[in-house]
Amino acid sequence: MAAGVKIRLSRAVAGEAVIHRMRPSSARFLLESPPLFLPLCTVSDMSTPDIEAVKNYLLSLQALICAALQEEDGKAQFLEDSWERPQGGGGRSRVLTEGAAFEQAGVNFSHVFGDQMPPSATAHRPELAGRRWQAMGVSLVIHPRNPYVPTSHANVRFFVAEKDGAEPIWWFGGGFDMTPYYGFEQDAAHWHRVARAACAPFGEDVYPRYKKWCDEYFFLKHRNEPRGIGGLFFDDLNEWGFDKCFAFMRSVGDHYIQAYRPIVARRKDTPYGERERDFQLYRRGRYVEFNLVYDRGTLFGLQSGGRTESILMSLPPLVKWRYNWRPAPGTPEAELYEVFLQPRDWLKGAV
Repeated sequence: MAAGVKIRLSRAVAGEAVIHRMRPSSARFLLESPPLFLPLCTVSDMSTPDIEAVKNYLLSLQALICAALQEEDGKAQFLEDSWERPQGGGGRSRVLTEGAAFEQAGVNFSHVFGDQMPPSATAHRPELAGRRWQAMGVSLVIHPRNPYVPTSHANVRFFVAEKDGAEPIWWFGGGFDMTPYYGFEQDAAHWHRVARAACAPFGEDVYPRYKKWCDEYFFLKHRNEPRGIGGLFFDDLNEWGFDKCFAFMRSVGDHYIQAYRPIVARRKDTPYGERERDFQLYRRGRYVEFNLVYDRGTLFGLQSGGRTESILMSLPPLVKWRYNWRPAPGTPEAELYEVFLQPRDWLKGAV
């Protein structure tokens, strides 16, 4: 553990700050209702970023997602780990392990700041050099127990860099993507249908643009294959002004559970054996490779002095590598590569 980092462990209160006084039935109604923006905060018309409003939303989103996942698992509970970063800021990590549905689920909130940008940020944004900065976000990765349930990832984040006598430079980023081990077209279509719904209020071109960016971003160049079936990915978003950009980030965050939870419920009790489990562990290796080699959030966190345990909570608890392995033709494992790990419009013909 890094010197100066203070840790507090406790049981995470399901739904804190959002549904902390709701009965489970009320929480389920909220989570399964059509997507909506929760009245977490009010932002007046402005171009100046409201950092406190963003932070309040992110904390509430973390609580809501943890409540939904814990309810779906039905066995394990999230442990909360609050930490402080010696260079400035800190976070609240929540991790569920050894659950009935989830082998490991990590949902992290962080708000960190400093006086000097890390190289990963200034490499393509040299105008950020010499500015004070703040970064905050919620990032999560869910590794299911059953191989027929896909792994999912989501992230929503906000960044602002300031210096005296100049306008702040700010932007939003985030998205969500899904990584199946055994593909189901029903699940893929549902995932992308909800992604499209998250984008719909902001323009017809938004979903196709951010789906394409997701396909391009979550691609393992050294393997020449995508990580999964994609979803949404956006970054450097400030062109709409603060209010609309913030609203879009909230829409993406609010739609994640609506995209993922029905798939978990549909697949978590599917019978499986050693063969399916072995393939799941092998494919998890691709997840590890991407996160350690390409992922912007991982690189930024490590280079900015973030807490390593929280940054690397995205990695699966168990994983396998096998030299030059290929699935046998005509098997369900081969179908993943031939059908699901291919560029595709999953909503073609869908309403």
